[in-house]
Amino acid sequence: MSGSGIHKVTVLGTGVLGSQIAFQTAFSGFEVTAYDISDEAVAQGRERFAGLAKTYQHDGVPGAADGKADEALARLAATADLAAAVADADLIIEAVPEVLTIKQETYEKLGKLAPEKTIFASNSSTLALSDLVGYTGRPGKFIGLHFANQIWKFNTAEVMSTTETDPAVFDTLLAFAAEIGCVPIPIHKEKPGWLLNSLLVPFLSAAQDLAFGGYAEPADIDKVWRIGTGAPKGPFEILDIVGLMTPYNISLHGDAHQQEIAAWLKENYIDKGKLGIASGEGFYTYPRES
Repeated sequence: MSGSGIHKVTVLGTGVLGSQIAFQTAFSGFEVTAYDISDEAVAQGRERFAGLAKTYQHDGVPGAADGKADEALARLAATADLAAAVADADLIIEAVPEVLTIKQETYEKLGKLAPEKTIFASNSSTLALSDLVGYTGRPGKFIGLHFANQIWKFNTAEVMSTTETDPAVFDTLLAFAAEIGCVPIPIHKEKPGWLLNSLLVPFLSAAQDLAFGGYAEPADIDKVWRIGTGAPKGPFEILDIVGLMTPYNISLHGDAHQQEIAAWLKENYIDKGKLGIASGEGFYTYPRES
């Protein structure tokens, strides 16, 4: 089935993007195990998988309405047991929260638990791979693999080596990205933020700064961007898709001003359960699926 040689894939993290990566990979025919830190988190992940099956059908993803989405669910396992999750993985895709210490501790555990054959791939959005590689125990088999939200529609897969990544691993990940229906985008030098987020994060930060500063309401900031550029969505609509925990974590570990924006997000949105589309409300309110 797999020209890349990858057959069994483990995804760490079943949040907004982790669940999408796991489901897209299973939808593409791979055997997938999704891991999260608790039984409660795993149960929430399973709910996201079921919702994605419906979304794929609703959005007309080829084959989804003909049983392929249900087949994906059948080959997608989920567990809170990390050792069991990685026991026979050819590839582990890490999509845990965007906090450096959490990622570093995760890789220390993986280095001890995963088989020698296993490739480690980080989906980290903004953190430097060079800050993680020393914790993996296998620098030649550590690489970056980054996806955009709504992976079934915005299907880029950025593949980025560190200075220590084996070139064969780089080629393997480019092949794997194509096998799961994505467009491989090779990145030739390490770049925190990758290509997409090097463009997107400053844009979204600027929008948050305008709302935080009281210059305009989020809806009007979105409106001027859509009308002025012809873009289909404004920055706050994008933030709702991403989920507000990601920009919160990024701002929380930024400079003093960014930490003020994190506090604003927490008080006005996160503490009120407004986490984005996944929770039914963020900067906007979304209808619940029946």
